[in-house]
Amino acid sequence: MIVPCIDLMDGKVVQLVQGREKALEVDSADEMIERFAAFPEIQVIDLDAALGRGSNDDLVRHIASKAAVRVGGGVRSVARAEALLAQGATKVIIGTSAFTKSGIDEVFLGALRNAVGRDRIIVALDSKAGRIVVKGWQEATAFTAEEVLHSLEPYCGGFLCTYVDQEGMLIGTDLEWFRRLRAATNLEITAAGGITTMDDVRALLAMNVRAALGMAIYTGRLGLAELAALINS
Repeated sequence: MIVPCIDLMDGKVVQLVQGREKALEVDSADEMIERFAAFPEIQVIDLDAALGRGSNDDLVRHIASKAAVRVGGGVRSVARAEALLAQGATKVIIGTSAFTKSGIDEVFLGALRNAVGRDRIIVALDSKAGRIVVKGWQEATAFTAEEVLHSLEPYCGGFLCTYVDQEGMLIGTDLEWFRRLRAATNLEITAAGGITTMDDVRALLAMNVRAALGMAIYTGRLGLAELAALINS
């Protein structure tokens, strides 16, 4: 599956480089929803919520009313996850709150699983310089994605794995990293970060890894018609 991405900031659709520098901005979320109509699911990340400076709840609700969406950004409590699902999200993405300084937060994840169901939870494993990073990619942990995948499996239905080192830079991704992750779990994996070419996309799909696409489609490096044809072939 190919999953187009909508990142929200200040009520607008944006794309950032390395999670910091705004590279482009789109005023209308409806325009992107229409462009992504051929794809069964859209990934929506509320960057304001992730950074702890408000939220774009009304816009998330609007997008979820028009498309099937998985939603993340600032999901720090069971109540927040339940609220996003009530707004229309089909799944919630958990990042920072899945971890403590020493490992995974089994208490929080267990409570979340019991409240909303394992299959509606995606755990984000954002990796930079080989380590999982949290808090908007600003803080590195002491462990790798490969080390925690197995322990996280009881609490989620899949993983969103972002190769932060090359995210938003349009220079390709680390396919070997995704191969190692694929070998480490039988659960759904969605790859993100640096995916730039059709060859990247084909390689990920061939290893049964979903491709979450942002910058490459917003800049036209990847054509939506060609991507849609690929998933329907």
